[in-house]
Amino acid sequence: MASMPYNINLDVKFAPLEQIDVRQLDRENEPWFNQTLTQVNDCVVRLGILHGEFHWHKHDDEDEFFFVVEGLLLVDLEDRTVELGPKQGITVPKGVVHRTRAPQRTTILMFEGAGVVPTGD
Repeated sequence: MASMPYNINLDVKFAPLEQIDVRQLDRENEPWFNQTLTQVNDCVVRLGILHGEFHWHKHDDEDEFFFVVEGLLLVDLEDRTVELGPKQGITVPKGVVHRTRAPQRTTILMFEGAGVVPTGD
């Protein structure tokens, strides 16, 4: 899989008490779409609709949680690859070099600090 362009949207799409409906965010023709859905305290919930691979990176000060809604997500670490299917997740601790790959169209939720830079430090 070749590297793909990323469409990362950091704006908060849904306010507190507003119904979140991700069907309106579906991106059929975009290989890597990421939208911040809402903010919860000092964290954000992001939706990722992915097909392809992200670059190797790390977050020096923030943990990152990935949860697969549908599809298959591979989380590459320096010493292994973790394969996640629907209803599975993983927390990548701060400072750990990683990359994510989706060999097929995959929908994930990410939970991370609101100040995290998605492309890494």
